[in-house]
Amino acid sequence: MAVRLLSKIKLLPELRGAAYVSSAAAPAELSDFEVQHKTPVIRKQKLIPVAQYGGRHAVTMLPGGGIGPECMGYVRDIFKYIGAPVDFELVDIDPNVDNDDDVQYAITTIKRNGVGLKGNIETKSEAAYVTSRNVALRNELDMYAYVLNCKSYPGVSTRHKDIDVVIIRQNTEGEYAMLEHESVRGVIESMKVVTASNSERVARFAFEFAKRNGRKKVTTVHKANIMKLSDGLFLETSRRLAEEYPEIEHNDMIIDNCCMQLVARPHQFDVMLMTNLYGSIVSNVVCGLLGGAGLLSGRNYGDHYAVFEPGTRNTGTAIAGKNIANPIAMINASVDMLEHLGHHFHADLIRRAVNKTINVDKVLTPDVGGTASSSEVVNNIMGNIGRC
Repeated sequence: MAVRLLSKIKLLPELRGAAYVSSAAAPAELSDFEVQHKTPVIRKQKLIPVAQYGGRHAVTMLPGGGIGPECMGYVRDIFKYIGAPVDFELVDIDPNVDNDDDVQYAITTIKRNGVGLKGNIETKSEAAYVTSRNVALRNELDMYAYVLNCKSYPGVSTRHKDIDVVIIRQNTEGEYAMLEHESVRGVIESMKVVTASNSERVARFAFEFAKRNGRKKVTTVHKANIMKLSDGLFLETSRRLAEEYPEIEHNDMIIDNCCMQLVARPHQFDVMLMTNLYGSIVSNVVCGLLGGAGLLSGRNYGDHYAVFEPGTRNTGTAIAGKNIANPIAMINASVDMLEHLGHHFHADLIRRAVNKTINVDKVLTPDVGGTASSSEVVNNIMGNIGRC
């Protein structure tokens, strides 16, 4: 399969006959995966050795609910077609149970493999002692930074063109600390937790991201005019760290004004830094501007582990099994994962094919104005691999 695929490639003639050459970059260059595992900085954990053998990587696959299982099937089909050096360890989490056994097993496999690919995992139980599966994964694995690269596809009709914004969201605290109690009958108190250490970690992550990727500005999104201590700490930390990066412009914006500005003038933003709940809101706003929930992928990073998923974390239960779900977000998440592992050749093959499918062929699902089925989109992507 790999030899047949390479024989079709037009733009990379130097790779002909190299079917068994590693897809990693130059030997002296570490992949993101290697950097993450060889340079832990913050949390000291007893790590399980990363599962890797014969130049391949084992990756935990969590299909989740709704359209997750069918989209994961498309990813497996594409990986098999291009010969991607990845072996998936499939883990299903039952959304109906009132315990965390499945989640703990999933966490163990991610610790063993170092990397996960996931759909949105439902938590149907309303019992107070049952935590959100998605939040539990992020908190237990200390994946403190969430990155969503919001870039327009020319082939998708939207009000605003040429948007290129990166959202960086604190991923483990804030309103998602899940600390609630009934102080007196009929009065519920919910704690918003903001710590100096996590604020500094994610702020430094944002400025380093901007520096490495040639970005010019970081905007801190907050509500410090009302939440003067919690958001005030987050904003103060961002301002302090901004002084260490004089080449990068820093400003701040209140969350409600930010949402209006995104809809009216999105091009003023470059890198956006925010706490957990604001990140959830802003991510959905920007995805809506670019065409909806089916296009963009998100990345969860910690010092030891990384998990990749569709950007808006929507389950899509209403359209599951109808062959109309947009598979692009999950496929893009798999591309992000391949890049993280250092398999840049395979990632580039898929990315080029996806871009041609959307921007040139205009083979689109109904959510972005097309008429194609999910399987037709995937088949078109596979047909474009090696031809663009």
